[in-house]
Amino acid sequence: MNTDNCFLIIPASGIGKRMNEIMPKQYLKLDNGKSIIDQCLKTLLSIDRITACVVAVAAEDDQFKLSSYFNHPKILSIVTGGKERHLSVFNALNSLSNIANNNDWILVHDAVRPCILSEDIENLIDQVFDHPVGGILATRIIDTVKQISSQKELSTIDRKTLYHAQTPQMFRFGILNEALKKSIEFDNIITDESEAIENLGHSIKIVKGSKSNIKITQTDDLKLANYYLK
Repeated sequence: MNTDNCFLIIPASGIGKRMNEIMPKQYLKLDNGKSIIDQCLKTLLSIDRITACVVAVAAEDDQFKLSSYFNHPKILSIVTGGKERHLSVFNALNSLSNIANNNDWILVHDAVRPCILSEDIENLIDQVFDHPVGGILATRIIDTVKQISSQKELSTIDRKTLYHAQTPQMFRFGILNEALKKSIEFDNIITDESEAIENLGHSIKIVKGSKSNIKITQTDDLKLANYYLK
């Protein structure tokens, strides 16, 4: 029987400048009364196979202590995040270094994807659990995609090869830790964990996600999230 643990990391130290709000966007309230991050935690912490959770918040954060999940038994620690997402994840990994084995699983989920479905998380774990590296939730791009060159010339990209990457993203602790160390060492700015893994030359598994698993970055996204949650 495979006994590898699944640990959850929530990087939540962003300030969400594009929302034009005083409060970081992960703490904005949804129509159901929950904050965006609390809605994420409600779904993720209900997954039995997730052993424990680490939340990374900004040094000056005074909001997460008001979360209804602040004292949840699965929340192992709250760490200080970095200026970039991958630095927050790396700090969270460090807090697990005395607990997690290299083969244990790390699931990283954006604090501003409140519409994640339990069945998608379960399916990701099922599909990736025996993989040597890990995988991500993603959806195929169905729109025609255009690219503008530096000479302002327009071209069409073959959408058959393109995906929208989502979270959670699920990787072995040892491989993810090594990948993020390399990113920091070479001062690479990466947008998600899979990019760091790819930079090491590893292949990852794509698991079908749901279109409703949106990332809230602008005001209209909040309206759409409320629609999906209803």
